[in-house]
Order: sequence, then C-alpha cells, then structure tokens
Amino acid sequence: MADEGVRRAPMMSLQELYRVYTAIAAKPGELVPLSAFKLRREETEKLFSIFDEDYHISRFFHFSEAGGEKYFIDGENVTHVAIDAEISSIL
Repeated sequence: MADEGVRRAPMMSLQELYRVYTAIAAKPGELVPLSAFKLRREETEKLFSIFDEDYHISRFFHFSEAGGEKYFIDGENVTHVAIDAEISSIL
C-alpha cells in the first residue's frame, strides 16, 4: 500500500487548538492565518468547520478573509481566525 508509511495526525481537541492559537497569536483575539496552524488543508477545513458548527464554541471564533491561503470553513471562504480569550471558560 502506497499510503502505508504516511501517518495521519489525530484531530485536535478544542483545548489543544486554543493552546496552538495562543502560541501563534501575539494576544487572544488577534487574527492569525489558518495556514499558521500547519495542518493539511482538509484537516484545517474539517477541524474548524466542526467547531464552527457548535454554537457554544463558534461564538468565540471570528473568521475573516484578509488575504492569503483560503480555506472553506462551514460554507465560507476564510483566511484568518481570531479566538476570544473567554473560550477558556469552556475548556
């Protein structure tokens, strides 16, 4: 099998995603490129779409299209995300 040697990274938990976000962003609530999460396109789109579809989580996520690599998140083309610090209340 050709893909046998390729390891797939497990999906990230919300807590892990926020940890990565805070390592990238200068401060919570700052826009960061989705490409900065260093996930494959399909993983990025799936992961962020799952969180965006959950009302209790999505209210902390703010997506925008600000130039750069575009991703299709829950039906929209976006390039960046900002995550509110208040998300820590549900982690």
